[in-house]
Amino acid sequence: MAPKFHTLIVSDIHPESDDSVAVSFDIPAALRADYAFQPGQYLTLRTNIDGQDARRSYSISSPLGAVQLTVGVRRVEDGVFSGFVNDALKVGDTMKVMTPEGRFCAKTGTPARYLLLAAGSGITPMMSIAVSTLESDPKAEVTLVYGNRTTESVMFRTKLAELKDRYMGRMVLIHILSREEQDVPLLNGRVDAAKITALVNVGAIDPKGVDAVFVCGPGEMIDNVCKGLTDLGVSKDKLHFERFTPADGSQPRPAASHKAVQAVAHGASVEVILDGVRKSFHLVDAEENVLAAAQRSGLDLPFSCQGGMCCTCRCKVVSGTAEMAVNYSLEKWETDAGYTLACQTRATSDKLVLDFDAS
Repeated sequence: MAPKFHTLIVSDIHPESDDSVAVSFDIPAALRADYAFQPGQYLTLRTNIDGQDARRSYSISSPLGAVQLTVGVRRVEDGVFSGFVNDALKVGDTMKVMTPEGRFCAKTGTPARYLLLAAGSGITPMMSIAVSTLESDPKAEVTLVYGNRTTESVMFRTKLAELKDRYMGRMVLIHILSREEQDVPLLNGRVDAAKITALVNVGAIDPKGVDAVFVCGPGEMIDNVCKGLTDLGVSKDKLHFERFTPADGSQPRPAASHKAVQAVAHGASVEVILDGVRKSFHLVDAEENVLAAAQRSGLDLPFSCQGGMCCTCRCKVVSGTAEMAVNYSLEKWETDAGYTLACQTRATSDKLVLDFDAS
C-alpha cells in the first residue's frame, strides 16, 4: 500500500554537530507496525512553515526495532525546512510523519561484512545500518569511512566513538577531514575515488572482499566514488547508493518529447490509484509532470523531494505510456517492470493509469 502520514509528537531534540540536530519521534503502540522499518530507510516530515506546506525526507538513524525513531537534520544554506527544524522545532510539537520508505537497505541477522562510505549528512542511514548489523549477528563486521569538513561538523561523533568501542574488532571507523589537518596525511581531504584507492593500497579497506558497499552523500561524491570502486574491480551488484542531492553538472531536464506534446494536444487524462481509490484529472501542459498536475487538481499524492531522487512518489504504469524527465533513483529492473516517478512523469498516451498501491 501507499505510504501514509500520521501526526507524531517530537519526543527529543539535541545537537549532533555544529550545524545539525537529531529529532526523535515516539511511535504509539497502535502505529508501531506501520512504522516498522529496515536499516537505511527514511521518513518524510511534513509541516506548515509561514503558511506553506513543506516536506522533506530524512534517513532514520535508529537501530532496527526501535520504538523511538530518530532522524538527523543538517542545516542547509537557505533551507527553509532544515532551518525550521534547527531553530524553531521544540519537544512536544507535533509533525506529520510519513511511514518509512526507501530501498537503500542492508540485510541484518547474518555474518555480513559491510563497507560504508559516507560524507556529511550521508551518515544518517549509515548509523542505522551499522548499529543494526553489528547488533544482529556476533560475527558481522562494519567498516565506516566518513568524510566531513572539521571535527565539529561530524554528525553523531560521540555515538560513533561509542559504537567503535563497543564493537572493537568488528567495527572500523575512519574519519576523513577536508578543512582540518590530521596527524596522518592519508586522513586529510575528501572521500572520493582517489581517497578510496589510497585506503585500499594501504590495506585500510577491502571493497572487493566485503559482501556489500553502501555509499551515501552528495551526488557528485556518489558518482565519483562508485566509478572509482568499479575501476577497482568491485562488481556493480555489490554497490548500493542513496542520493540526497544530484551531482553537479547532472543531466539537464530534457524538454517534453513529441509524443508527450501530442498526448496533451489530444486531451490526455491521468487516472491514479491510491489506497484503492481511483481519481482522474487532465493534463494541460506537456512540460507539467503528473505530480504537479495532480496537485493543481487538488489531489494529495505521496511525494517529497520532487527531484527524482527519493522515490516517495514511485508508482506503476498499469495502462498507457509515459516518459520520465530525469531519474536518479529507480533501478533498471523497476523501470523495466513499469515503475515510474510521478514527479518526473509525463504522459505519452491519451490515457495514463498509475497505481500508487503497487509494491
